[in-house]
Amino acid sequence: MHPAIPHLIELQRVDRQTALLRSELESFPKRLREADTKRTGARAEIATAKDALAKINAERKKFEFEGQEWKDRARKYRDQSGAVKTNEAYRALQHEIANAEAEVAKAEDRQLEVMMKAEEAERRVKLAESRLKEAEQSLAAEKKTIEAQTDEIKKKLDAATGEREKIIAPVPEDLRDLYARIAKRHGGTAMALVRDDQCRACGLRVLPHIVQELRSETSEEVYRCESCGLILYTLEPIPYAKPADGSANAASPASTT
Repeated sequence: MHPAIPHLIELQRVDRQTALLRSELESFPKRLREADTKRTGARAEIATAKDALAKINAERKKFEFEGQEWKDRARKYRDQSGAVKTNEAYRALQHEIANAEAEVAKAEDRQLEVMMKAEEAERRVKLAESRLKEAEQSLAAEKKTIEAQTDEIKKKLDAATGEREKIIAPVPEDLRDLYARIAKRHGGTAMALVRDDQCRACGLRVLPHIVQELRSETSEEVYRCESCGLILYTLEPIPYAKPADGSANAASPASTT
């Protein structure tokens, strides 16, 4: 197996970690939009509830006004009944009084119904206000959490960038380009583990002589899967990857499974 392969395995590990971090970072605006949508919905709910309450209150005032008008009429008819001269006029006034009192009763019944509606509408307004408060608190907490997570992820991304530069340093330029092209084509994956004589990325059987080459510490060849095109490697054994500066801190290979 080519001596740069262990570095490429580590490179893929770091690149996947970096992709996950960037994906999480990109998800933050959506999370904020979702939290803000809840707040907007709660505000709209309050507006709707208050509008309904205002209409109910207007309706209640209308029935109160009508009830008062009929009370005034009944009182006027009673005042007039003491001055009438004939039984026919008296009976007519009594009829008007009875009619006015019936209308007063109807208006009062309507007022009672409207008052019950108003109580329900007021309950809805309070509930909507409570939901708005919760949504605002949730949005504020989400912003605070995202700010902290953003700082943490940026630190991890900086660390991953530094680690990547160290890992890729000993890799020849042509292999860097090959790795980048394959990874771009396969959603960030360029390396495929060979186990039990199979490419673990696509399941294709790998020829025995290639498996032997992959297991050899002296091989200088780079092999790709004939089916999926990924760069093949094995962990049996992995050659020791010496860093460019000759220090003992070599990059340790990691399985892609």
